Amino acid sequence: MNITLSPEQARKLVLHCQQLPARPKPARPLQTTLRLVEQLGYVQIDTIAVVARAHHHTLWSRHPAYAPEQLETLLAGRQVFEYWAHAAACLPMCDFRFSLPRKHAIATGQQDHWYPRDPKLMREVLARIRQEGPLQARDFEGSNMAGAGEWHSKPAKRALEYLFHQGDLMVTRRQGFQKVFDLTERVLPADVDTRLPTDEEHARFLLTRFLAANGPGQVAEAGYLRKNTGPLLQQVAKRMLKDSELLSVQVSGQDWLVLPQTLEYLDRPLPRRRVSILSPFDNLLIQRRRMQTLFGFDYQIECYLPAHKRRFGYFSLPLLWDGRFVARMDCKAERGSATLNILQFTLEPHLKPGSSRHATFRQQLDIALADFMAFNHCRQLVWHAARP
Repeated sequence: MNITLSPEQARKLVLHCQQLPARPKPARPLQTTLRLVEQLGYVQIDTIAVVARAHHHTLWSRHPAYAPEQLETLLAGRQVFEYWAHAAACLPMCDFRFSLPRKHAIATGQQDHWYPRDPKLMREVLARIRQEGPLQARDFEGSNMAGAGEWHSKPAKRALEYLFHQGDLMVTRRQGFQKVFDLTERVLPADVDTRLPTDEEHARFLLTRFLAANGPGQVAEAGYLRKNTGPLLQQVAKRMLKDSELLSVQVSGQDWLVLPQTLEYLDRPLPRRRVSILSPFDNLLIQRRRMQTLFGFDYQIECYLPAHKRRFGYFSLPLLWDGRFVARMDCKAERGSATLNILQFTLEPHLKPGSSRHATFRQQLDIALADFMAFNHCRQLVWHAARP
């Protein structure tokens, strides 16, 4: 069956799968937060706090009634857990089994960790948590254990992270932004499936999870930043296509994979009025080439670039409206003065100033900025750049 989608149809499928833009405020906010994490597959955690942190920002962009306490409640209730997707992330507990291949590979030395392995220190850290209960890196500062010498926070933190990545420890909660670790056996619910998936099962999971969350996709995108998965993903994708578990669609002459049920979104209207202010670490944006191909939007976070190489600002936030990316806004929330500062604002070329679309966008932008200020606990807005 030959299926051809227009670029606009393809973008519509992507945005529906990504739950963008946000729908009206739900009656059950906590359950909506859990459903979003399960739909997206992960929410990236990042340390940058120029505005609200990435994991909270990503959920708020899709959920107007979201509050950070909801994610904390889900973590405490063991409905989500922290681990590694392509980066540090919050994941749904229903997917826990598929975190095991990476843990197993690190524990057995098949996959390198970025810290050197210190088995002696790791045993001592593990023994102390087993005896004392949940601990964080700072609890090891200045301690002195028999035969262990002086504890320094850096080696202890590396040992904690190694034990976390190989699956001996889990994050039981966060204190401030610091991880509190406990033994996996004391954190993991008893009914969670802990069978190590076969390579075939893992490949099927990566494909279906990515396509369910992102709409039309490529095999390489499903294996993004996962080493040595490409050949198997290609083989499994071919088998799933043959069995009609996946469909091939064409967009602008290029072949894409899609789950059959995703095509049902073609008959659903896409909310277009709301302006979505997205995090640079939003799930929608994380693969740059994908955004270039499907949305014609070349986005790169510039906080890691030298200042003289930045075009759009240190922490430029993409703005999505009417099914397209229409602007970039570099801003900073100053908590002490409760001020949201707009440092730079850049319209995309296709949104022409003075047009009727631009006038409508400006009206919706004012509404979105008021919501964004409230989310960041800001009471005043200061433009350091020309208003659009």
